[in-house]
Amino acid sequence: MPNDTTHFGYQQVPTEEKQAKVAQVFDSVAQKYDLMNDVMSLGLHRYWKAYTLQCARAKSGQVVLDIAGGTGDLAKQFSHQVGAQGRVILADINANMLAVGRDHLINAGTPCNIDYIQANAENLPFADNTFDIITISFGLRNVTHQQNALESMLRVLKPGGQLLILEFSKPVIAPLKPIYDIYSFKILPKLGQWIADDTASYQYLAESIRMHPDQATLLQMMQTAGFSNTCYLNLTGGIVALHRGFKV
Repeated sequence: MPNDTTHFGYQQVPTEEKQAKVAQVFDSVAQKYDLMNDVMSLGLHRYWKAYTLQCARAKSGQVVLDIAGGTGDLAKQFSHQVGAQGRVILADINANMLAVGRDHLINAGTPCNIDYIQANAENLPFADNTFDIITISFGLRNVTHQQNALESMLRVLKPGGQLLILEFSKPVIAPLKPIYDIYSFKILPKLGQWIADDTASYQYLAESIRMHPDQATLLQMMQTAGFSNTCYLNLTGGIVALHRGFKV
């Protein structure tokens, strides 16, 4: 319906406009994305991603899809794990982020088993039953229709394949919440201004995290989409959660 709205941070915007607004955010931050990740997470994003890779247990010859792959942190590691007989697809809806990721991996001398594809998670341009592993790291909260994206991911997974969603979530340690709120809304936008010359994008980041489904709700969404053996693990007191599900 033309009058449908959705959230963009704390704003309500027409549903058809959200994708373009999110694109503006990532167009703005693409060149400083890695630096800002290190600064705003105090380096913890590297631990969270390393744990995701450990849980994924990619094997030689497998085919992996990294959605919202950004600058290629996960794709780089997957490319070594699946080897020359395997394949990694680094997908991102944002052309600028995809270009930064491609340049980053080429400059790092990453093996030539990675393809770069601009793709919308809600309608993945791949055949059914293609991938052994799908990851989406800090990207699901930016998707307009998250349920559609989960169903699209399930479709392109092979039977027995797994999805891992690494995303900011809801702190589960009570004393952590007020500290986290102060950091998110008082400090993070200032860091965005100082480092990336962009306050608004990092204000959106803090707001989008608060609007994202909590751990239990996202787990239910995965189950509704058709994933089996679903579970989640809180990391850093629930600031981040890793959700996991399989296709039967």
